[in-house]
Amino acid sequence: MEYFKTLQELLKIERDEDFRQYQELTERIPVAIRRANGLSWYPVAIRNTELSRGDYMNVEFERTTHQELNHQFRFGAAVALFSNHDPADKIEGTIANVTGSRCRVSFKVEELPDWSRDGKLGLDLLFDNNSYNEMERALKEASETIAGPKAQTDNLVALLTGIRKPAFDTPYHTYPIPALNAMQQAAVHRILAAKDLAIVHGPPGTGKTTTIVQAIKALIKKEKQQILVVAPSNTAVDLLTEKLAEAGLNVLRIGNPARVSTRLQTMTLDSKMAAHTDIKNFKALKKQASEYKNMAHKYKRNFGRAEQEQRKALFNEAHKIMKEVEQLEQYIANQVINSADVITATLVSSNHYTIRQIKFGTVFIDEAGQALEPATWIPILKAHKLILAGDHCQLPPTIKSHEAARKGLNTTLMEKATRLYPEAVTLLEEQYRMHTQIMEFSSRVFYDGRLTANVQVSTQILFPGDQPFVFIDTSGCGFDEKQEDYNISNSEEALFLLKHLRSYVSMVAEQQQLDSFPSIGIISPYQEQIKTLEPLIVQDDSMGIYRKNITVNTIDSFQGQERDIIYISLTRSNTEQKIGFLSDIRRMNVAMTRARKKLVIIGDGSTLSKSDFYLNLMHYAEEIGAYHSAWSFMAD
Repeated sequence: MEYFKTLQELLKIERDEDFRQYQELTERIPVAIRRANGLSWYPVAIRNTELSRGDYMNVEFERTTHQELNHQFRFGAAVALFSNHDPADKIEGTIANVTGSRCRVSFKVEELPDWSRDGKLGLDLLFDNNSYNEMERALKEASETIAGPKAQTDNLVALLTGIRKPAFDTPYHTYPIPALNAMQQAAVHRILAAKDLAIVHGPPGTGKTTTIVQAIKALIKKEKQQILVVAPSNTAVDLLTEKLAEAGLNVLRIGNPARVSTRLQTMTLDSKMAAHTDIKNFKALKKQASEYKNMAHKYKRNFGRAEQEQRKALFNEAHKIMKEVEQLEQYIANQVINSADVITATLVSSNHYTIRQIKFGTVFIDEAGQALEPATWIPILKAHKLILAGDHCQLPPTIKSHEAARKGLNTTLMEKATRLYPEAVTLLEEQYRMHTQIMEFSSRVFYDGRLTANVQVSTQILFPGDQPFVFIDTSGCGFDEKQEDYNISNSEEALFLLKHLRSYVSMVAEQQQLDSFPSIGIISPYQEQIKTLEPLIVQDDSMGIYRKNITVNTIDSFQGQERDIIYISLTRSNTEQKIGFLSDIRRMNVAMTRARKKLVIIGDGSTLSKSDFYLNLMHYAEEIGAYHSAWSFMAD
């Protein structure tokens, strides 16, 4: 089918670009730089080894230095164990678990090579072929499902490619939930009534997660079926896992939680299996197999024929016991999996070997507005009914290839389905985060003016007479941007922001106690501007006691977060009116909707005015008396 052929071509372009960038970061680069980029753990020490499924061995490693460095090691990622003695000494494995500075890696070997006992060892993150392979497999299977004489026209593939329309039970199955507002309740009812597809469009602060959790509870009560809940990132999956558990559901987290907490660890398959009544038998058999293998390892290959035969016999006995171990492990795993109300996983991990064969009545995809479409097909193929939840008016998926994005890979399945089937969509209209003036412009531009502010937040300000939204125009101030190798910054604008923040913080301090001082976020779309702003804040003496309340970061890093006060440094200021990255207005929607009580946007109006979005933003500011020239603050 042409639909999937196009997606496969775009995915190939993305894969090639991703691999090119990976090679750029890793080829002929010293281990210290790879480590700083989060692509290596070095040095590492072996803390434990144990037998695993089939011919696999699990090895636990620990970073012995540089534990404070961020890294990109994740469950399911491929890594290579290497030695500092010889670059040729390498063995590949897959990460089974990451906890703090320890990770467990599964290698398809009976024993580690001799070189692993000498010199310093390290782990290199390899290119993520697994995710691409899973996406390609899903696209191929989806294409085959809809093509040929045996094509099924009653499945989700037919629905999501526009061959048929979604269907709903009539009348709706009502399930009153007093904790929900009218539109949240309507979303739950539509999910319950949907025979195949429902979409929850949740703008910032509208309680999307609360709605999803209540819908899952109601669906389990109505249909008595296990539900699969997935999201693009481990962080989003972890949040949902915790919320579902707090709602009293038996949740099983497949994969490895990104946020290490005791509560999350107890919901993993490993932890639940460890609590199973048959685990003692499992451990005893495993220990027995391990002892046979240890005895076999004592026989070196240069021994005589009799010793070689004895070694072979010991390995055979170990393999025989491991077959029993696998069968018992599968039995325990099946019991744990079957007893769960909800299974949670990332999009790719939804095809984890432990749940690969399971079909689900309903699959929920959260943060579907950020999900790469080929990845969403992995869980969709396991579902009879699909619920998409998210906001395609916020951050799009992360795509490495500009070509693939331009040709359509940045358009999500949620965006397509929302356009195709408005009858399946419920927009959550009441938000619980922002003052009305902070909310209003986003509401008009992205949500047809339908958002309302809950009465508890609609008029919230930090002190009497404060303006909740301010746009400060730096036109004519000579705050010119600086550009080096695509890195853009504006030091004068940064200094101006600091001066304004310092003045505003002093006003707030007159009204607020230190222990209840509001949280502050300083945002820029440009990483180089963040690097300019951070030291200014850190080194400013007047910010000393308030510094712990301040976060400085890019827009992408603030996704899903909120602060009492938000400052946005737009950075761009040039005579050509080039705004580059700022033209992605969905990112700006994220930035502007992080603030609860105060939003300050600083930018060069003459540079920005070529864009209708920013021109209208300035008009809106004028309309509510929130537009100011930076000159009015210069004399202060």
